Amino acid sequence: MTNAQARQASRRWWDSDADAYHAEHGEFLGEVDLRWCPEGLREAEVRLLGDVRGARVLELGCGGAAGARWLTSQGAFAVGLDLSAGMLRHAAAGNRRSGVAAPLVQADALALPFRDRSFDLVFTAFGAVPFVADSAALMREVARVLRPGGRWVFAVTHPMRWIFLDDPGEAGLVAVHSYFDRRPYVEYDEDGQLTYVEQHRTLGDRVRELVAAGFTLLDLIEPEWPEGHERIWGQWGPLRGRLFPGTAIFVTRLTEPPR
Repeated sequence: MTNAQARQASRRWWDSDADAYHAEHGEFLGEVDLRWCPEGLREAEVRLLGDVRGARVLELGCGGAAGARWLTSQGAFAVGLDLSAGMLRHAAAGNRRSGVAAPLVQADALALPFRDRSFDLVFTAFGAVPFVADSAALMREVARVLRPGGRWVFAVTHPMRWIFLDDPGEAGLVAVHSYFDRRPYVEYDEDGQLTYVEQHRTLGDRVRELVAAGFTLLDLIEPEWPEGHERIWGQWGPLRGRLFPGTAIFVTRLTEPPR
């Protein structure tokens, strides 16, 4: 699959799904907040990005840009970037409702419209990374716009979830796929047109992509399912969440300039 095919499918999917997505998840995500994952881990509590005051920050795949607004409220200059006009429409509405205005940019994560070393931090909570065909190229592009020593923090579906059916119930407890099968998950419409694509990479793949782009892995967070948290989000829910991780959060620092 090419980057162009994945980009076209992702733009179409998120444009068409933006309203339903925010109707279902908007209250949980908040207007001015940064939740890393369906487990509910909040940046206000874990501080994976460190001290953000005065920092220039880019949120990739920002969706409704609640994270970028939260960082703005903490004294950062945060920009929200997304491929989807539908998602950015919700981000603009969130800016107006909250009174916290984060600048918004529509662009492809593989071709960021920023100069080298423009940002102190880049982050995403489930945006961009799983949806591009060449995620190694994405790591290099993030490295390009980061200053040396800057952080790149991203949350993705935990790779071991790839083994199981996309089901929060008992059917999702049976291993049916190979962890090492890197073929993407795809959906097509009635006309055979690609409508959704999500890529699979192993933990080792991610580490190698990061190291090759000049990053050092500082931490790998696998959030545990919180006691009393009963909310189901897609395949995430308490039954599976108490048995094995659903999210992987990579905390990295750029130690070498991109080549």
